[in-house]
Amino acid sequence: MLGAAGAILASTFGQLGSVEAKASFESPYTLAQTYNAALRLVRVDFGLTVTERDPSAAYIIFDYKSSESGRRVAPGSIEMLEAGRMVKVVIQLAQMPRYHEQVMSNALAKKLREEYGDPMPRGSQHEVADAGPDGSAP
Repeated sequence: MLGAAGAILASTFGQLGSVEAKASFESPYTLAQTYNAALRLVRVDFGLTVTERDPSAAYIIFDYKSSESGRRVAPGSIEMLEAGRMVKVVIQLAQMPRYHEQVMSNALAKKLREEYGDPMPRGSQHEVADAGPDGSAP
């Protein structure tokens, strides 16, 4: 009997260890726009406490609380990384069910659209400026 219980516990803990809790999406907005909207989302919209932030490294660490978790606080983070013409956004709330991350991810995408409108086309870093029809630079 004890062997079966041990096997169930081992299986459960093995599954918990392999769970990678995070939601991600690609933002078509600039890194600065995405970072600023994420910071406002955390501090103003969700009313959470920011414990650490770094605009140059593009991350925000905060204390996450939800109405269903009572007074329990879970660490959360939003990381942003330039990825060509997009900004990859990763939201992690490791101690919460994944849908909390997805709700926050959806809220950030909506906030970006509402505050900045349609994203401007972003050129590649390797594009060369057009010299114009007569070959002279503007």
